[in-house]
Amino acid sequence: MKLLRYGPRGAEKPGLLDADGRIRDLSGLVPDLTVDVIERLRAVDPTTLPLVEGDVRLGVPVANIGKFLAIGLNYADHAREAGLEPPPEPIFFTKAISCLTGPNDPVMIPKGAQKTDWEVELGVIIGKTCRYVDQADALDHVAGYVLANDVSERAFQKELGSQWDKGKGCDTFGPVGPWLVTPDEIADCQALDMYLDLNGKRMQTGNTSTMIFPVAECIAYMSRFITLHPGDLLITGTPPGVGEGQKPEKIFLKPGDVMELGISGLGTQRQDVIAFDLAALEG
Repeated sequence: MKLLRYGPRGAEKPGLLDADGRIRDLSGLVPDLTVDVIERLRAVDPTTLPLVEGDVRLGVPVANIGKFLAIGLNYADHAREAGLEPPPEPIFFTKAISCLTGPNDPVMIPKGAQKTDWEVELGVIIGKTCRYVDQADALDHVAGYVLANDVSERAFQKELGSQWDKGKGCDTFGPVGPWLVTPDEIADCQALDMYLDLNGKRMQTGNTSTMIFPVAECIAYMSRFITLHPGDLLITGTPPGVGEGQKPEKIFLKPGDVMELGISGLGTQRQDVIAFDLAALEG
Protein backbone atom coordinates (compact mmCIF):
# COMPACT_ATOMS: atom_id res chain seq x y z
CA MET A 1 0.00 0.00 0.00
CA LYS A 2 0.88 3.61 -0.52
CA LEU A 3 -0.64 5.57 2.34
CA LEU A 4 -0.72 9.35 2.67
CA ARG A 5 -2.26 12.35 4.36
CA TYR A 6 -3.72 15.24 2.39
CA GLY A 7 -5.22 18.64 3.02
CA PRO A 8 -4.28 21.90 4.77
CA ARG A 9 -1.52 21.88 7.35
CA GLY A 10 -2.94 20.80 10.70
CA ALA A 11 -6.14 19.46 9.13
CA GLU A 12 -4.83 16.58 7.02
CA LYS A 13 -7.04 13.61 6.22
CA PRO A 14 -5.89 10.01 5.73
CA GLY A 15 -5.71 8.71 2.19
CA LEU A 16 -4.54 5.89 -0.03
CA LEU A 17 -3.00 5.97 -3.49
CA ASP A 18 -4.83 3.57 -5.80
CA ALA A 19 -3.39 1.53 -8.66
CA ASP A 20 -4.06 4.40 -11.08
CA GLY A 21 -2.19 6.95 -8.96
CA ARG A 22 -5.36 8.61 -7.67
CA ILE A 23 -5.95 9.58 -4.05
CA ARG A 24 -8.73 7.77 -2.22
CA ASP A 25 -10.17 9.11 1.03
CA LEU A 26 -9.79 6.93 4.13
CA SER A 27 -11.40 9.30 6.62
CA GLY A 28 -14.59 7.23 6.71
CA LEU A 29 -12.58 4.30 8.02
CA VAL A 30 -9.89 5.81 10.24
CA PRO A 31 -9.57 9.24 11.89
CA ASP A 32 -5.95 9.68 10.81
CA LEU A 33 -3.08 7.66 9.40
CA THR A 34 -1.03 6.20 12.25
CA VAL A 35 0.99 3.00 12.29
CA ASP A 36 -1.58 1.16 14.41
CA VAL A 37 -4.22 1.32 11.65
CA ILE A 38 -2.05 0.06 8.78
CA GLU A 39 -2.77 -3.64 9.20
CA ARG A 40 -6.55 -3.25 9.13
CA LEU A 41 -6.34 -1.16 5.97
CA ARG A 42 -4.85 -4.09 4.04
CA ALA A 43 -8.31 -5.59 3.54
CA VAL A 44 -9.74 -2.38 2.04
CA ASP A 45 -10.67 -2.36 -1.65
CA PRO A 46 -9.45 1.05 -2.87
CA THR A 47 -12.15 1.21 -5.56
CA THR A 48 -14.80 1.39 -2.81
CA LEU A 49 -13.27 4.53 -1.31
CA PRO A 50 -14.29 8.08 -2.28
CA LEU A 51 -12.04 9.64 -4.92
CA VAL A 52 -10.29 12.87 -3.91
CA GLU A 53 -10.72 15.37 -6.71
CA GLY A 54 -8.42 18.24 -7.64
CA ASP A 55 -4.88 19.19 -6.75
CA VAL A 56 -4.48 18.76 -3.00
CA ARG A 57 -1.60 19.46 -0.67
CA LEU A 58 0.17 16.40 0.72
CA GLY A 59 1.28 16.37 4.32
CA VAL A 60 3.71 14.18 6.26
CA PRO A 61 2.32 10.72 5.41
CA VAL A 62 2.00 9.42 8.97
CA ALA A 63 0.65 11.27 11.99
CA ASN A 64 2.01 11.36 15.55
CA ILE A 65 5.69 10.85 14.76
CA GLY A 66 7.28 10.62 18.18
CA LYS A 67 10.98 10.89 17.37
CA PHE A 68 12.82 12.02 14.25
CA LEU A 69 16.23 10.33 14.19
CA ALA A 70 18.95 10.27 11.55
CA ILE A 71 22.11 8.44 10.57
CA GLY A 72 25.01 10.60 9.42
CA LEU A 73 27.83 9.88 6.95
CA ASN A 74 26.34 6.54 5.93
CA TYR A 75 27.63 6.57 2.36
CA ALA A 76 31.41 6.29 1.96
CA ASP A 77 31.50 8.70 -1.00
CA HIS A 78 29.56 11.30 0.98
CA ALA A 79 31.92 10.96 3.95
CA ARG A 80 34.90 11.50 1.64
CA GLU A 81 33.37 14.57 -0.01
CA ALA A 82 32.94 15.97 3.51
CA GLY A 83 36.66 15.37 4.08
CA LEU A 84 36.06 12.60 6.60
CA GLU A 85 36.86 8.93 6.83
CA PRO A 86 33.90 6.53 6.78
CA PRO A 87 32.87 6.06 10.43
CA PRO A 88 33.65 2.74 12.15
CA GLU A 89 30.18 2.74 13.76
CA PRO A 90 26.93 4.49 12.81
CA ILE A 91 26.74 8.17 13.69
CA PHE A 92 23.30 9.29 14.71
CA PHE A 93 21.60 12.53 15.67
CA THR A 94 18.10 13.91 16.12
CA LYS A 95 16.01 16.28 14.06
CA ALA A 96 13.29 18.29 15.77
CA ILE A 97 9.72 17.11 15.27
CA SER A 98 8.87 20.76 14.60
CA CYS A 99 10.87 20.66 11.36
CA LEU A 100 8.55 18.08 9.76
CA THR A 101 6.73 19.31 6.69
CA GLY A 102 4.94 18.00 3.62
CA PRO A 103 6.88 16.75 0.60
CA ASN A 104 6.10 19.75 -1.58
CA ASP A 105 5.92 22.50 1.02
CA PRO A 106 8.43 25.37 0.77
CA VAL A 107 11.79 25.10 2.50
CA MET A 108 12.60 28.26 4.41
CA ILE A 109 16.19 29.44 4.90
CA PRO A 110 16.58 30.15 8.63
CA LYS A 111 17.32 33.59 10.03
CA GLY A 112 21.08 34.16 9.92
CA ALA A 113 21.73 31.07 7.80
CA GLN A 114 24.72 31.02 5.47
CA LYS A 115 25.10 27.46 4.19
CA THR A 116 21.75 25.73 3.76
CA ASP A 117 22.13 22.36 2.02
CA TRP A 118 20.14 19.37 0.75
CA GLU A 119 20.27 15.60 1.39
CA VAL A 120 17.99 13.03 -0.27
CA GLU A 121 17.45 10.11 2.12
CA LEU A 122 15.60 6.86 2.61
CA GLY A 123 13.46 6.94 5.73
CA VAL A 124 11.78 4.18 7.70
CA ILE A 125 8.73 4.44 9.91
CA ILE A 126 8.99 2.11 12.89
CA GLY A 127 6.03 -0.23 13.31
CA LYS A 128 6.92 -2.17 16.46
CA THR A 129 8.90 -1.26 19.56
CA CYS A 130 12.64 -1.75 19.02
CA ARG A 131 14.76 -2.34 22.08
CA TYR A 132 18.01 -4.31 21.64
CA VAL A 133 16.71 -5.70 18.35
CA ASP A 134 18.87 -8.20 16.46
CA GLN A 135 19.92 -7.09 13.00
CA ALA A 136 18.37 -10.21 11.48
CA ASP A 137 14.97 -9.21 12.87
CA ALA A 138 15.20 -5.44 12.47
CA LEU A 139 13.29 -5.07 9.19
CA ASP A 140 10.34 -6.94 10.73
CA HIS A 141 9.88 -3.83 12.86
CA VAL A 142 9.39 -1.48 9.88
CA ALA A 143 5.87 -0.20 9.15
CA GLY A 144 6.88 1.48 5.92
CA TYR A 145 9.43 3.40 3.90
CA VAL A 146 9.40 7.10 3.01
CA LEU A 147 11.35 9.63 0.98
CA ALA A 148 12.92 12.44 3.01
CA ASN A 149 15.03 15.54 2.45
CA ASP A 150 17.40 16.07 5.37
CA VAL A 151 17.76 19.81 4.84
CA SER A 152 20.77 21.08 6.80
CA GLU A 153 22.32 24.43 7.67
CA ARG A 154 26.04 23.65 7.63
CA ALA A 155 27.18 26.78 9.45
CA PHE A 156 24.84 26.03 12.36
CA GLN A 157 25.79 22.34 12.21
CA LYS A 158 29.57 22.64 12.16
CA GLU A 159 30.64 26.14 13.15
CA LEU A 160 28.68 26.66 16.36
CA GLY A 161 30.22 23.92 18.46
CA SER A 162 29.90 20.16 18.10
CA GLN A 163 26.12 19.74 18.15
CA TRP A 164 24.88 18.72 14.69
CA ASP A 165 21.28 19.13 15.88
CA LYS A 166 21.63 22.92 15.68
CA GLY A 167 21.76 22.74 11.90
CA LYS A 168 19.31 19.90 11.38
CA GLY A 169 16.04 20.82 13.06
CA CYS A 170 15.21 24.29 11.78
CA ASP A 171 11.61 24.90 10.70
CA THR A 172 10.79 23.27 7.31
CA PHE A 173 14.00 21.18 7.37
CA GLY A 174 12.16 17.85 7.32
CA PRO A 175 10.12 17.29 4.14
CA VAL A 176 8.74 13.73 4.24
CA GLY A 177 6.55 11.85 1.76
CA PRO A 178 4.64 11.84 -0.52
CA TRP A 179 3.61 8.41 0.77
CA LEU A 180 4.37 5.75 3.31
CA VAL A 181 5.04 2.60 1.27
CA THR A 182 4.49 -0.67 3.11
CA PRO A 183 7.37 -3.18 3.07
CA ASP A 184 5.52 -5.67 0.84
CA GLU A 185 5.95 -3.19 -2.05
CA ILE A 186 9.71 -2.82 -1.54
CA ALA A 187 11.50 -5.99 -2.63
CA ASP A 188 14.87 -4.84 -1.28
CA CYS A 189 15.39 -1.61 0.63
CA GLN A 190 19.11 -1.90 -0.19
CA ALA A 191 18.53 -1.65 -3.95
CA LEU A 192 16.76 1.68 -4.38
CA ASP A 193 17.91 4.39 -6.78
CA MET A 194 17.85 7.94 -5.44
CA TYR A 195 18.48 11.40 -6.85
CA LEU A 196 18.18 15.12 -6.17
CA ASP A 197 18.07 17.95 -8.73
CA LEU A 198 18.64 21.62 -7.98
CA ASN A 199 17.08 24.02 -10.49
CA GLY A 200 16.89 21.20 -13.00
CA LYS A 201 20.51 20.09 -12.62
CA ARG A 202 21.30 16.66 -11.20
CA MET A 203 23.29 17.05 -7.98
CA GLN A 204 22.89 13.71 -6.22
CA THR A 205 22.73 10.25 -7.76
CA GLY A 206 22.96 7.19 -5.61
CA ASN A 207 21.63 3.81 -4.60
CA THR A 208 20.93 2.46 -1.14
CA SER A 209 23.19 -0.52 -1.97
CA THR A 210 26.19 1.69 -1.20
CA MET A 211 25.27 2.39 2.42
CA ILE A 212 28.10 1.69 4.85
CA PHE A 213 25.60 0.43 7.42
CA PRO A 214 22.44 -1.08 5.87
CA VAL A 215 19.00 -0.17 7.15
CA ALA A 216 18.68 -3.26 9.35
CA GLU A 217 22.01 -2.55 11.01
CA CYS A 218 21.06 1.09 11.60
CA ILE A 219 17.84 0.07 13.34
CA ALA A 220 19.53 -2.62 15.44
CA TYR A 221 22.42 -0.35 16.40
CA MET A 222 20.23 2.57 17.40
CA SER A 223 17.95 0.31 19.44
CA ARG A 224 20.91 -0.40 21.74
CA PHE A 225 20.91 3.23 22.87
CA ILE A 226 17.41 4.58 22.20
CA THR A 227 14.13 2.69 22.34
CA LEU A 228 12.33 3.12 19.04
CA HIS A 229 8.55 3.25 19.30
CA PRO A 230 5.83 2.75 16.70
CA GLY A 231 5.59 5.91 14.62
CA ASP A 232 9.19 7.00 15.07
CA LEU A 233 10.99 8.09 11.90
CA LEU A 234 14.59 7.13 11.11
CA ILE A 235 16.37 8.51 8.06
CA THR A 236 19.44 6.63 6.91
CA GLY A 237 21.99 8.92 5.27
CA THR A 238 22.63 10.55 1.91
CA PRO A 239 24.79 9.75 -1.13
CA PRO A 240 27.41 12.19 -2.47
CA GLY A 241 26.47 15.40 -4.24
CA VAL A 242 25.44 17.71 -1.41
CA GLY A 243 26.09 21.41 -1.85
CA GLU A 244 28.91 21.45 0.66
CA GLY A 245 30.77 18.88 -1.44
CA GLN A 246 30.54 20.64 -4.81
CA LYS A 247 33.78 21.46 -6.63
CA PRO A 248 35.41 23.82 -7.31
CA GLU A 249 32.97 25.98 -5.34
CA LYS A 250 30.47 24.91 -2.73
CA ILE A 251 26.83 25.59 -3.59
CA PHE A 252 24.23 26.47 -0.99
CA LEU A 253 20.51 27.11 -1.24
CA LYS A 254 19.12 30.58 -1.88
CA PRO A 255 15.58 31.95 -2.22
CA GLY A 256 14.11 31.07 -5.59
CA ASP A 257 15.89 27.71 -5.87
CA VAL A 258 13.87 24.57 -6.56
CA MET A 259 14.76 21.12 -5.26
CA GLU A 260 13.31 17.99 -6.88
CA LEU A 261 14.15 14.57 -5.48
CA GLY A 262 13.02 10.98 -5.52
CA ILE A 263 13.67 7.36 -4.59
CA SER A 264 12.50 4.46 -6.72
CA GLY A 265 9.14 3.18 -5.50
CA LEU A 266 8.76 5.97 -2.94
CA GLY A 267 7.66 8.87 -5.14
CA THR A 268 9.05 12.36 -5.59
CA GLN A 269 9.21 15.72 -3.84
CA ARG A 270 9.47 19.31 -5.04
CA GLN A 271 10.33 22.23 -2.78
CA ASP A 272 10.62 25.93 -3.52
CA VAL A 273 13.26 27.60 -1.37
CA ILE A 274 12.07 30.82 0.27
CA ALA A 275 13.64 33.49 2.45
CA PHE A 276 13.09 33.60 6.20
CA ASP A 277 9.60 34.87 6.98
CA LEU A 278 8.47 34.73 10.59
CA ALA A 279 4.91 35.61 9.61
CA ALA A 280 4.72 32.56 7.35
CA LEU A 281 5.81 30.32 10.23
CA GLU A 282 3.25 31.79 12.60
CA GLY A 283 0.42 31.87 10.08
